[in-house]
Amino acid sequence: MTNPHPINQAVIAQALQDLRSGQLRRCKAMGFAAEDLAALKEPVLLSALLYTRVLWCTVQINRNVLQRILKQAGEVEHETAMIDRMLRLGASTEMVARFHGLTHQEIALRRNVLGLPKRKGRRPVLTEQQDILLWHRLQPQLRTAGISTGDESAMLKLSLDLAEKLSFPVSVVWATLHEWIADGLI
Repeated sequence: MTNPHPINQAVIAQALQDLRSGQLRRCKAMGFAAEDLAALKEPVLLSALLYTRVLWCTVQINRNVLQRILKQAGEVEHETAMIDRMLRLGASTEMVARFHGLTHQEIALRRNVLGLPKRKGRRPVLTEQQDILLWHRLQPQLRTAGISTGDESAMLKLSLDLAEKLSFPVSVVWATLHEWIADGLI
């Protein structure tokens, strides 16, 4: 003896929940007509629909929507990883807010979740030796990557890479690069 079909049961459960919460349109969007919904109020008819072994409904996958959801999930994961990387490398609150639109409170919470110390005071400034080191690391990367200084995303990625390699706070690298751009040095 076969069991009742689980898809039928899932559809009935969803329809009953939607009816209880007054979502008649959702029931109709699933394909129920008014007389079908009236039948769900009768225990004998409801039982017949729930326990039949015959599949009376179908499931259809909307691949466009499915792919869009999967893509968005990947993008959210990538954005979260980028925010975490920025914070670990010493990005300022303003930088994170500028690129990812987070509020100061969200950034503070994210820093707390990552176990990063609370930021206090102004960002440090590079020493002359650090400035020279950054300059010498920057030039070959700008040439080989062909990055335009007007491309904010590419400049952010470059700043993150340089900060990681040199163990400088990315906020300092970012500010220094922008000073050099403003002075026409790069």
